[in-house]
Amino acid sequence: MFGRRCSVIGVVHVLPLPGSHGWRGSMEEILGGALEDALTYKESGVDAIILENMHDAPYYVGHVDPEATAAMTVIANAIKYETVLPIGVQLLAGANIEALGVAVAAGLDFIRAEGFVFAHVGDEGIHESCAAQLLRKRTQLKAERIKIFADIKKKHSAHAITQDVNLAETAKACEFFGADGVIVTGISTGQAADVEEVKIARASTSIKVLVGSGVTSENFSRYASYADAVIVGSDFKHGGNWRNPVDEERVRRFLSKVSN
Repeated sequence: MFGRRCSVIGVVHVLPLPGSHGWRGSMEEILGGALEDALTYKESGVDAIILENMHDAPYYVGHVDPEATAAMTVIANAIKYETVLPIGVQLLAGANIEALGVAVAAGLDFIRAEGFVFAHVGDEGIHESCAAQLLRKRTQLKAERIKIFADIKKKHSAHAITQDVNLAETAKACEFFGADGVIVTGISTGQAADVEEVKIARASTSIKVLVGSGVTSENFSRYASYADAVIVGSDFKHGGNWRNPVDEERVRRFLSKVSN
């Protein structure tokens, strides 16, 4: 996944899962759309894919329903089989144990975890540190090969309760607690991360640094020297809107600016 100086991870925003407010009653529709996006990414040349249930808003805090976990496992397994790419998963909001379960069952390569260290307030409620539970579960499942990339000072959140802990110290805490990488974001989906914060994360840790929001073909070069990977969702979709399917032309335009 990290074969380039700065690798590119495309986001598949799966349609609303069973149990969610927006569930439409058809797993075939969800699976078909997710596979189409994933295969477009593969054909375009991305380095990895991450699956995310962003359409499931509003979210629970720290867990998802069993049927959502089961559905995401089915989808993830199909995409892993069809693309043979490094695949990751995030289950909102902060359903990191369930995401790990999906990754184990579907043979995935990484998860994106919220609330790994320190507490914060998301728009769905309060998240507390999950590092102890998550790493113990990973060990119990003999799944140390599955990497954990942890958001720090994450988007869609208030960090007033930890305002005396800066981003550098948060990144260091993630490394100390066993994360395999940290993710720096802007304030919300599609909003660019502060390049200076990416530099701080890079200087503060020896683990991987990823940029997790607002990366476009126009600003990619700003991050390429400091990040090991970028996670791109909105810019790869038709009209630059994360709700839409993947636009192959936009992906290829982005990747034309990425060097090995």
